[in-house]
Amino acid sequence: MKQALRTLILLLVRILGFPRALAARKYATQKLNAPRILLLRPDHLGDMVMATPVLDALREQIPDADIEMLTGPWAGEIVLHHPALDNLTLCNFPGFQRAAQSPLSPYALLWKAARELRNGHYDVAINLRPDFWWGAALMYLAGVPRRVGYALAPATPFLTHALPFPEHKHSTFYNLELASAGLEALGREALEQPFTPERYPLRFYPSLEDEQWVTERLKEAEIDTQSPLAIIHPGTGGAVKLWRASAWATCANTLQKQYPDLRFVLTGTPKERPLLDEIANEMDVAPLLISDSRVGQLAALLGHAQLVMGVDNGPLHLAITQDVSTVRIFGPTDPRIFGPWGPEAHHLVIVSTERCPGCPLMPCGRLDFREEELPQHPCVRSVSEQSVLDAATRLLSPLDEPSTTQA
Repeated sequence: MKQALRTLILLLVRILGFPRALAARKYATQKLNAPRILLLRPDHLGDMVMATPVLDALREQIPDADIEMLTGPWAGEIVLHHPALDNLTLCNFPGFQRAAQSPLSPYALLWKAARELRNGHYDVAINLRPDFWWGAALMYLAGVPRRVGYALAPATPFLTHALPFPEHKHSTFYNLELASAGLEALGREALEQPFTPERYPLRFYPSLEDEQWVTERLKEAEIDTQSPLAIIHPGTGGAVKLWRASAWATCANTLQKQYPDLRFVLTGTPKERPLLDEIANEMDVAPLLISDSRVGQLAALLGHAQLVMGVDNGPLHLAITQDVSTVRIFGPTDPRIFGPWGPEAHHLVIVSTERCPGCPLMPCGRLDFREEELPQHPCVRSVSEQSVLDAATRLLSPLDEPSTTQA
């Protein structure tokens, strides 16, 4: 029923939006000196971090462009103060609010948002999420003359530049390939390839206030800002991606014995505070628990660490923007797509090797398990403590080296 409703409404969208899309065609061949570029990215923290290289890349290619971004309020802080972004607009995208919605609300919002975007008179719009049909329909209804995205149903008919979708590429690769196609749609040169983390790094700059907040929190916990710090961010958006709380505590206790000067901080959201408490209760040395930080404050805190450990989550990507080594555990999600976008030697991935009963392949890509289904899907929980310890020790090994001073 839901699928049939979507098919019917999208047909109506194509019909009702056709006159505006047709009228916009005459502008699609013009080469503009200062084009207005609209980027759509509806996702949460991690995916937004992995989209940041696009902003720098577009600014480098077209210094005079007006670059705007439409994103959800749940991730807007990632790009709010990005120096390459001219304007940020927030939208409560359907399907990303992690709350129930009425069947017709996505289409009501689609019509309202398109009407507002028409006033922007954008020259090109780029749908940065590969499977986001709602975004493609939005660009079409808004009458943007050049509409770039991947040729994935049901979005394809709404695009003027539909790229074939290459499977199993990194999320940042997808962002950059779409941005490159957007440049070509404007008559500009494509982005330089290959797309690598060195050429197109993730980017986020904490403010001075964020840094001061971290200094005060560490001081309150009697942690010297020069002390070696390890951070564990164990939470994530999907419960099936969680590791065992006791396993995190075991790893922390073992590393604490191996590196006596190492201090631990556990981070998470307010909803994840019970998980942090559970881990902390099993640790030999009480860690600092932080579950009230904003994104900028968390990034500043991550920047003080020698190592950040966690599962597949946004803060691990944020750690890369602060040039901090990471260890992360993967299960149902594909590290080829969602893994670290940074130097391989500094970002180690541990992948579960046990396929869950009922899952046809690994990784299965499914996150929407009901609570009663979770015991039958232990892929992440089956990862051994030793594999995580080996990776952490490898990255912390410089702490074993004696410090040297010059005379």
